[in-house]
Amino acid sequence: MDRLSVKKTEDFLKNKLDGGAYLSAHPDAKEYRIEHSYRVANIGRRIALSEGFDETEMVAACLLHDVSYCEEFGENGWREHGRRSAHIARPFLRELGLAEKRINDICYGIAIHVDDEADFDGERTPFALSVGDADNIDRFDAYRIFETLSKDGFLNMSFGDRLDYTEKRLARLREITDLPMGTNTAERLWKERISFYIEYFEKLHAQLESSKAIVCGEE
Repeated sequence: MDRLSVKKTEDFLKNKLDGGAYLSAHPDAKEYRIEHSYRVANIGRRIALSEGFDETEMVAACLLHDVSYCEEFGENGWREHGRRSAHIARPFLRELGLAEKRINDICYGIAIHVDDEADFDGERTPFALSVGDADNIDRFDAYRIFETLSKDGFLNMSFGDRLDYTEKRLARLREITDLPMGTNTAERLWKERISFYIEYFEKLHAQLESSKAIVCGEE
């Protein structure tokens, strides 16, 4: 991995996010976006190492996938943020001296990571798909369980609502277990994360059920 190029990419990301009016006024949101970008980059690096992709290119793509959070989001801001991130990233990637074909592959992966659409021509290569895969895999880690339960107000729910919440989460998790990914490595990482989530919410649901009555059938 070209550590100088990676360091330049890290600095570029942080400088862009530092300059964003919204994130400057909401330091917690800025810190979260940087932390998320690092986690996605580390997942992307694992995919790159396993699949034989260029490590530096993948880390750069993942670090920059949300760089457009430096801008104010309009009505369709969230939906457009992948395409805007690609637009912001392209001139910087040229400064790194990457070949245009590689820059386009990186930018295409960044552009499609939100809604699977880009505003320029590109190919859905395994490399490009891996940017979105790494982003999705990060949605299912240990920290996200804590974050989601906190955000959804789990502790303040009634007992019945907690049971209903865990049942719905389990149903949704089972639906997305076999979500297609761009590489075998991403599929393996995805299944590991989803299995971890299912196990956690199964245990949480079982504990809730055993909190109000004697559970029959357990020996």
